[in-house]
Amino acid sequence: MAGRGDDRGMTVRVKKKHGVKASSRRWLERQLNDPYVRRAKADGYRSRAAYKMIEIDDRYKLFKPGQAVVDLGAAPGGWSQIAADRVKSTKDNISVVGIDYIAVEPVAGATILEMDFLDEDAPDKLLETLGRAPDIILSDMAAPTTGHRRTDHLRTMYLCEVATDFAIRTLKPGGHFLAKTFQGGTEGDLLALLKRNFTTIHHVKPPASRDGSVELYILAKSFKGRSHSREARVEDVAAEDDEEAGPLG
Repeated sequence: MAGRGDDRGMTVRVKKKHGVKASSRRWLERQLNDPYVRRAKADGYRSRAAYKMIEIDDRYKLFKPGQAVVDLGAAPGGWSQIAADRVKSTKDNISVVGIDYIAVEPVAGATILEMDFLDEDAPDKLLETLGRAPDIILSDMAAPTTGHRRTDHLRTMYLCEVATDFAIRTLKPGGHFLAKTFQGGTEGDLLALLKRNFTTIHHVKPPASRDGSVELYILAKSFKGRSHSREARVEDVAAEDDEEAGPLG
């Protein structure tokens, strides 16, 4: 596996060209000089993100053969590649289904739906294609960046919240949920929701994340089940009613 010390050889510089933004040139230089990007090409992975999934799974042991996996924000397919390999999903018995509004080249052992997860019909289409309740839900969804850090944070957090709701509604008991968030902390209400519905919560920044990146992943392990979720919601409503009523006397 590539590591931070594997970046050997000369540094590639991109020449300045008329009409090419400095930010675009810096991005291209970063891609050309990224050891994970080079290793991904050599290993046949779609992107450096595959190594994030490998590092997370090696540490937290998410995947087991035969599990059903949903990959939200699947493009370009790196996470689906790793998931399909580790749950032993094959073209004759596919157990990995991804979704993205960006077209994704076919991934061996996975079905990728080309549609927006925020579409009303998308969750049902995912479950229909998978054919059973998922054991693992992955979300690498992130909103297109605006350059305004707070705005980008809020937009990606919204996607994390939508993915969380989907996970709580569809996961098998004992299932796991992994989603992209941003450094600066998972919002308090969302973190509290995850803690009520999963046994353990971890904030994870895999080594394959770029040094300057503010991305962070939240891993919720061992879903407690929907009956537990309903009980938790009833307790929350009761607590809110008590707060609105105010003290007696």
